[in-house]
Amino acid sequence: MPKFESMNHLEEYRGRLLSSRNPQEPQVLVCGGPGCLPMGSEEVAAAFQAELKQRGLAGNVVLKESGCQGLCAKAVKVMLRPQGITYQQVTAEDVPEIVEATLVNGKILDKFCYQDPGDGSVKAYKSEVPFYQGQRPIVLGKMDLIDPTSLDDYLAQGGYQALQKVLGGKSSEAVIDAVEQSGLRGRGGGGFPTGRKWRLCRQVAGDVKYIICNGDEGDPGAFMDRAVMEGDPHAVLEGMIIGGFAIGAHQGYIYVRHEYPLAVKRLALAIDQAREAGLLGANLLGSGFSFDVKISKGAGAFVCGEETALIASMEGDIGEPHPRPPYPAVAGLWGKPTVINNVETWANVPAIMSHGSEWYAGIGTGNSKGTKVFSLVGAVNNTGLVEVPMGTTLRQMVYDLGGGIRGGKEFKAVQTGGPSGGCIPKQFLDLPVDYDSLQSVGSIMGSGGMIVMDETSCMVDVARYFMSFLHDESCGKCTPCREGTKHLLEILTEITKGNGQEEHIPLMEELCDTMAAASLCGLGQSAVNPVRSTLKYFREEYEAHILHKKCPALVCRPLLKYTVDPETCTGCLACVRECPVDAIHGEAAEPQVIDQELCIKCGMCHAVCKFDAVKVES
Repeated sequence: MPKFESMNHLEEYRGRLLSSRNPQEPQVLVCGGPGCLPMGSEEVAAAFQAELKQRGLAGNVVLKESGCQGLCAKAVKVMLRPQGITYQQVTAEDVPEIVEATLVNGKILDKFCYQDPGDGSVKAYKSEVPFYQGQRPIVLGKMDLIDPTSLDDYLAQGGYQALQKVLGGKSSEAVIDAVEQSGLRGRGGGGFPTGRKWRLCRQVAGDVKYIICNGDEGDPGAFMDRAVMEGDPHAVLEGMIIGGFAIGAHQGYIYVRHEYPLAVKRLALAIDQAREAGLLGANLLGSGFSFDVKISKGAGAFVCGEETALIASMEGDIGEPHPRPPYPAVAGLWGKPTVINNVETWANVPAIMSHGSEWYAGIGTGNSKGTKVFSLVGAVNNTGLVEVPMGTTLRQMVYDLGGGIRGGKEFKAVQTGGPSGGCIPKQFLDLPVDYDSLQSVGSIMGSGGMIVMDETSCMVDVARYFMSFLHDESCGKCTPCREGTKHLLEILTEITKGNGQEEHIPLMEELCDTMAAASLCGLGQSAVNPVRSTLKYFREEYEAHILHKKCPALVCRPLLKYTVDPETCTGCLACVRECPVDAIHGEAAEPQVIDQELCIKCGMCHAVCKFDAVKVES
């Protein structure tokens, strides 16, 4: 890789690179995303490499390990280009058959293709799969096209053209104007207008300013930023360099939690590649502008997703938030003006500068422009990473992209915004997903977590689960959050145990009001959302737990009762063998009886009964 001394030099190299590549050359892209790696994607890639070599095809077929291909429920995913054939649930043992049938003989193997959960139809091509049809990939657009460890691949897909455009004649004011006019808002949770934040920092006097990429993604079930850092790291770097030029910063930092070792590895490699190519360092592309990036690893504290806590962690202090103002844009890292945006926000910037602010502003809704990446998880058939235009409805997310609820069950709720988000019930399925609409029903956009729940979810227990997480992750610095999360968790736990009292509901509402008004940072202020939303939309479940000591969803064990139906019990003794406390008695080939005094309600008898003889009720 040469060191590019000028923009013309880079463009000449890109031209030679593109002319040397055959767009019709067969390619095999094995998904190396967060969903496929633990399912054996590295073994699948190794199997392809060995099979292609054995057949003498290694020089004719390009093999790559790509970033996340989206449909994580069907891991391991394999994309065959240029046809656009997408195979799923591929194992290393399947590789010889795929190479023989598809790469050698051009035959599509239906058994590896997507099958519609509704009508069972087979979809061989990515463009046919409903999961992808409602998406508009901008941030995720290169994920199944490039090898994330290859700078050449990124350049071949137009990488660093936005930086060339900026350094080739745009002023810092023009860049900020473009970001403002695009309507881009921070994708990390707060949704603050990105251009306004940049302008505030630009206007602060001082020769030293900093750019920070917040990669401290801590929401349970969320992996949007991780996937981008692992699958398209140069897009993050390019966005940060443009941001540095806009505000007058010459140093950037990427703050990544230590639980993301592959993200750290890929980012470090991309930084080294960019430095070697003259895209980081001094006098970028002969423009006179200098900018460099370093990685700062965090310890995985959820609260460090908050700007001031993140800065404290980077400075070597305890990751605790600090009162604002001053905001980081005025006094941030080491007291210097600092712009902090999350991974997805930075990855949007090159696209805005390449295609224009009007193009980006033409996507989405009134105050929510562009697209948003979500990790769609939970009770849907098609879990995975999706990128949709702002304004896409929850119904489209759950039923079109998500393929509906698993097992034919009923949709109950969806939580957006991570553990601090609200639970949205089925009457709002046609709600457009944007900042204002979600806030109007008591939830938030957050960083993009979306957890779908079916009829088997107990909303009281859901609130308890998220409050447990938030209580554990509270830094404890301010009393409203430290004590509020503790007492809310205690009350919710008592309710799920059958010890709830009528006065618990108004007490929780009062605690929520206090926490939202008085907590120091966004963690405590938004921690009330799971409780408030479930109290508002699922109050009857709280009342059932408190007044009738019943859990309608049959989740809260202390409120359950297991019995054996003598009409269907065969006396096979499977339940007897599995009971950990010897609470089940009876003769072989005779109906069994559960001693309610001894039963600890573990549910093992219900799980192992093959005849549906063990019944559970509340």
